[in-house]
Amino acid sequence: MTTQGDKILDAPLAKIGGKGLFVKELEQGMLEGLADIAVHSMKDVPVEFPEGLHLAAILTREDPTDAFVSNHYPALNAVPANARIGTSSLRRQCQIMELYPTAEILSLRGNVNTRLSKLDAGEYDAIILASAGLKRLGMAGRITECLNTSVSLPAIGQGAIGIECRTDDTEINVMLSGLHDSETGLCVTAERAMNARLNGGCQVPIAGFAELRGRQLFMRGLVGSPDGSIVYRTERTVDLDNDPESTKGQAEMLGKLIAEDLLFQGADKILQALLLE
Repeated sequence: MTTQGDKILDAPLAKIGGKGLFVKELEQGMLEGLADIAVHSMKDVPVEFPEGLHLAAILTREDPTDAFVSNHYPALNAVPANARIGTSSLRRQCQIMELYPTAEILSLRGNVNTRLSKLDAGEYDAIILASAGLKRLGMAGRITECLNTSVSLPAIGQGAIGIECRTDDTEINVMLSGLHDSETGLCVTAERAMNARLNGGCQVPIAGFAELRGRQLFMRGLVGSPDGSIVYRTERTVDLDNDPESTKGQAEMLGKLIAEDLLFQGADKILQALLLE
């Protein structure tokens, strides 16, 4: 299926309805019986699911980092102050402009091949893509630098693939259950809980990344203004129980606490201002 998100390439996602454009038509297809499952990048999946659909499995996470891709510069910190950097993500834009306030951030849409061809044609000095996408497409060689998460904190669910299906389709649910990776699921649960509390979407610069470190779940969160002039950050760690059901609740609570920290700092003012635009 070709969704509206695939068709409308001449406008930023934030201005045409967000990443839900890639998901809604697929969900309608499942509800109408045209498809049994939908495979999503988890960073594209809205917090709420339509009645009758749910997330049946989250697969093992690929590299969650952002990839700096350039034909002229060996690393992000090597670009000139006025570099032309392509990205369609306000989250990436926010963090890059915090570091390089005089950089020229240019909109970049289309599939990976289209984006790379625009870079190769000289339209940009560098572009920022997801490392996971390039690696899954066998294009790891195009990655100039995988940006450290301390430089560019990933999007909610970045690098993870989720499979959605009808809740009442027992056979499909059983088939998909074997694909679920519990560690990735726990991390993404925390990240999505943060996003739910913030009522976030791709219209606002929000980042959230959780990591399992032994029996501890460590998470960082970020909300900022698109121009990078204001950036709020926080991090927390929780010690996990041994009970799987309990750990899911702990992950959700961690995500909510991260969101509360950011709201306390003033993130709500940024979110409200952007949603009113």
